Amino acid sequence: MSLDFEAPKTSEPEDVPPTVPVEARKASAPLWKLLLRDRVATVAAAILVLVFLTAIFGPMLVGDAATDQDLDRSNLPPFTLDTGWMNILGTDPLGRSMFARLIVASRTTLSVAIPAVILSAIIGSFIGMWAGFHRGWRETAAMRVADVILSFPSLLMAVVVLYVFSPSAANIVLVLTVTRIPIYLRTARAESAELQSRLFVDAARTFGAKSGSVIRRHVAPILLPTLLTVATLDFCFVILAESSLSFLGIGIQPPDVSWGLMVSQGRTYLQTAWWLSFFPGLAIVLTTVSATVLAAWARIATDPAQRWRLNVPRSKRSRLIPARKVVS
Repeated sequence: MSLDFEAPKTSEPEDVPPTVPVEARKASAPLWKLLLRDRVATVAAAILVLVFLTAIFGPMLVGDAATDQDLDRSNLPPFTLDTGWMNILGTDPLGRSMFARLIVASRTTLSVAIPAVILSAIIGSFIGMWAGFHRGWRETAAMRVADVILSFPSLLMAVVVLYVFSPSAANIVLVLTVTRIPIYLRTARAESAELQSRLFVDAARTFGAKSGSVIRRHVAPILLPTLLTVATLDFCFVILAESSLSFLGIGIQPPDVSWGLMVSQGRTYLQTAWWLSFFPGLAIVLTTVSATVLAAWARIATDPAQRWRLNVPRSKRSRLIPARKVVS
């Protein structure tokens, strides 16, 4: 009698790592090479670089064209060069160049978004890592403060604060910084709480490293890719929040100009001069969508478990990832 038997068949686990080809198992290429391989992410990065360069150097190139008024050229349609290349995107009711105003508005919009994101990321990440690493009452106190801030809608809080105080770029940065701190705090707290029990952290403590040194040398570098991805996504929200506040009239105030303020000023001319609101709205959409696409790419590029996908052509990815079986 044969004693051979066949082992019972079990369902294949869902999270089976795909078989990666030899070229994908090699050392990962630098991030800029991986970026160039992804056309969509490359276009998104190029748009963001163009926006940043425009905000930095553009106002110096256009000079006073954004404020010069000429009522004889009021509401000129776009895409005509009869009055010069500066009016390629048309003019507003006061005869000011829409092209020049878009360039100047980009600096104002980014001067609000970038400081708000940087300040909230630094403050929230530091408090979150400190609270998650030490746990106990520090973690409880930090999370309760974050819960209190998150209990109020961020845009509503900004409206109330800016209504009480005078609307200005500094006040907008301050309000948006406070409302976005809990996002980074909760993310950093969750990650650092998990890392503080790892073996390399215990080894650092065994050799006498202080808590601040462990956080700076071991915890922060691991959290940095995740926090950068969150910051990129938060950059989109802050731009939309600033545009919304300016559209409501409690954000950037004239004579300063931002993309949101330009949309607000052009809404009464939608039937006769559509370009007054269309082009600043298009600038907001292109910037936020590009930042979202780049954040999605960065999330994969900075994850060692997912980075292999960027080394493999899109045509081969479907063959490398096994289809999940439905177990009845």
